[in-house]
Amino acid sequence: MITFCVSLLMLLAGYLFYGKFMEHIFGVDPSRRTPCFTKNDGVDYIPMSSWKVFLIQFLNIAGTGPIFGAILGILYGPAAYLWIVLGCIFGGAVHDFFSGMISLRRGGASLPEIIGDELGMTARQVMRVLSLVLMVLVGTVFAQTPATLLAAMTSNWGITANIWIVIVFAYYIMATLLPIDALIGRIYPLFGFALLVMAVGVLGGVFVHGGVWMPEVTDAFANHHPHSAVPIFPGLCITIACGAVSGFHATQSPMMARCMKNERMGRRIFYGAMITEGFVALIWAAAAITFANQLDVAGNTPYEKLLTAMTDPVSGKMNPGLVVSQICHSWLGSVGAILAILGVVAAPLTSGDTALRCARLIAADFLKVKQDRIIKRLMLCLPIFAISILLFFVDFQVIWRYFAWSNQTLSVFTFWAITMWLMRQGKCYWVTLIPGLFMTMVCSTYILVASEGFGLSLTLSSILGGTFTLLLALLFVRKCRQK
Repeated sequence: MITFCVSLLMLLAGYLFYGKFMEHIFGVDPSRRTPCFTKNDGVDYIPMSSWKVFLIQFLNIAGTGPIFGAILGILYGPAAYLWIVLGCIFGGAVHDFFSGMISLRRGGASLPEIIGDELGMTARQVMRVLSLVLMVLVGTVFAQTPATLLAAMTSNWGITANIWIVIVFAYYIMATLLPIDALIGRIYPLFGFALLVMAVGVLGGVFVHGGVWMPEVTDAFANHHPHSAVPIFPGLCITIACGAVSGFHATQSPMMARCMKNERMGRRIFYGAMITEGFVALIWAAAAITFANQLDVAGNTPYEKLLTAMTDPVSGKMNPGLVVSQICHSWLGSVGAILAILGVVAAPLTSGDTALRCARLIAADFLKVKQDRIIKRLMLCLPIFAISILLFFVDFQVIWRYFAWSNQTLSVFTFWAITMWLMRQGKCYWVTLIPGLFMTMVCSTYILVASEGFGLSLTLSSILGGTFTLLLALLFVRKCRQK
């Protein structure tokens, strides 16, 4: 329990002090006019209240990521606590803050355009493709999950998963095409509030029902995973993305940069939303393992019991949603059941819809197509929707694995672009260079060691990944000397 409580306090301290330091490095200018006023188009560039922008940003980047990812990540042991806290404070929140604020300074520019400006045309073209692919993958992944869950809940009514997929996609189409304040701006605050209330309720359950045992940091340097195909490094850093570092977030930040009224709100909206997501991930990691420890199911350790609890007895595949439902019903009663529905159904919807909306904006930026008329928005969306529909016929587990790696690879590009921007501005670039190097090592090692990659040994993968990371570091030093 000590490690968990200290971790919560560290996240709060990270926002208060390190977040303030990031704000100082960037150089916030409250007098500067923001894109929602200079480019107001009534569709994507619209002034919105800060609390609403915060909740939309929080749901954009959260979804089920900090819930499902944290539950899967705690299988590795209390090292998950360290990764969530340190990764969030020094990596993810910094990553989200600077990507959002640079976009704000550049008129709400999409992520590929920012990366292209800093890393060159080749990187711009790669990121345009990678970002679009990632957005479509997110839209597909976060449509399949709620559709499957809703189908299970309504099976007695004869409503199948295919029917729910049609309903979900109809919602996606409206959320992608309509002005941001017409649908997203109205329902997101409600869902965001519900997700936060659920997290607070589960936090209370950890202290009231969690019992006396909880993993401590002294056990953090061993792999406790009962059945892991990938070692704790880099597996943990790929499994827990949304609660620590996630490249997907940098694609969402520009959407909110287009709605912010003042630069001084950047820390609480971008850095603060990521810290809040870290809190949610930490709470669910602790709740899952303490809850599993009390279950009378197969397993000699809490980690084995958790793996049993989240395994679907019919398909034999892992489904963290089963654990979420059990915890909410057991600890929060009837209210928890409602919150569980909102958490495991509404949360992925609110990431999937903005992912496809973001895909439209990325395509519009590099094709130079104005989005003031709905027919223009529809022309860009049709191929995006078509590809996403085709991906429904691909196995979910395959999509998720490639989504996880491409997501973290996107964060690598973002870190390096921000580092170049800071260096050219004469600002302290170490705050993004160090996490950028770390994530470069994570992603390069993972794709070499993972079965969906090259399947090499951990030793060889680590050597090759380290060599690649070192070469990029030397290239950056050369750039600095040229400047």
